[in-house]
Amino acid sequence: MNKITGLLLGTLTAATLSSQALAQTTINVSSWGGPNHGINTIVWPTWKSWIEEATEGRVTLQVTEDLGPPAAQMALVADGVADASWIFHGHMAGRFELTQLPEFPTFEDFSSEAASAAYWRTHQEHLAQANEHRGLEVMAVGVHGPGQIFTAEHVESLDELPGKRLRVGGGVMTELANALEVTGVALPPTGVYEAASQGVIDGAMLTLEGLRSFRVAEVLPNTLQVDGGFYRGSFAIVMNPMVWDRVSAEDREAIEAVSGEPLSRLFGYMMDVSDERGVAFAEELGNTFTQASEEDIAMLGEISDELIDQWADKVSRGDLDAKEALSFFREQLSVAADGDGIESRVVQE
Repeated sequence: MNKITGLLLGTLTAATLSSQALAQTTINVSSWGGPNHGINTIVWPTWKSWIEEATEGRVTLQVTEDLGPPAAQMALVADGVADASWIFHGHMAGRFELTQLPEFPTFEDFSSEAASAAYWRTHQEHLAQANEHRGLEVMAVGVHGPGQIFTAEHVESLDELPGKRLRVGGGVMTELANALEVTGVALPPTGVYEAASQGVIDGAMLTLEGLRSFRVAEVLPNTLQVDGGFYRGSFAIVMNPMVWDRVSAEDREAIEAVSGEPLSRLFGYMMDVSDERGVAFAEELGNTFTQASEEDIAMLGEISDELIDQWADKVSRGDLDAKEALSFFREQLSVAADGDGIESRVVQE
């Protein structure tokens, strides 16, 4: 009798465990940043922890790297190859236009965490109505840190840039490169090291975190910088809507509570930390950092104002006033900076 009871209990336990395993939803995330990138060491582990806690373990994340290049991520999610990923809007020229809003230079320092929170609020208040992310669920938006100019040869002034071949990635940075009369070479961040080491490019417009994450400091040891960056970059964390629909209403609500602004803040925080690490790495290698002159900044301001006017005229439609949305975003920068930071909730691998 004891043997039969034990057998029955074992069978019931196995059935229960099997049922729990079948009930759990795994969201398969495609990631392209490389194993040491902050997206893989900070964002995904933290969001996974938040989701598992919020859903009491019913939903989790599984990250797969190298499913495709950066520009292919949106298609991978839309086609169901991956359930979720992070995308850079500049890679999809013509598809995303409103997302250039946080990319224009401000010539003021602010954290990427505050900017990403402000961007999420602006997206919800102004941009979502345009449905540029049609076919995808937007779980968060974010910006990277100040985009600067890295060069093989030391550069003191913007006057030295015309004719140089600089890596660009789309969006405002490409338009700015055109205005500065440099030769833009479209490359993902992952291709900068090889292109620079082989002399294919003379420099790159990229973020400070790229100095370390993509080893840019080793091949482009000179940085020309302005407060707040020449530009910022716009990103989104997106999910396949069919996958999202398979999640129960209860768990969707729980996941939404740890996505949106918290996840946007987390993305920005990751970029801030990565920038600090990038600068430290470059300084250890003896890289130079040159601040742009007041004359250069004045010229950049004129270029930026012209680009903003062109952008606003192009994207404003119906009830959507692009300049009003941009003003809202810039107002929210200081408001978001005064809000609760995300650092205490971060999980790092």
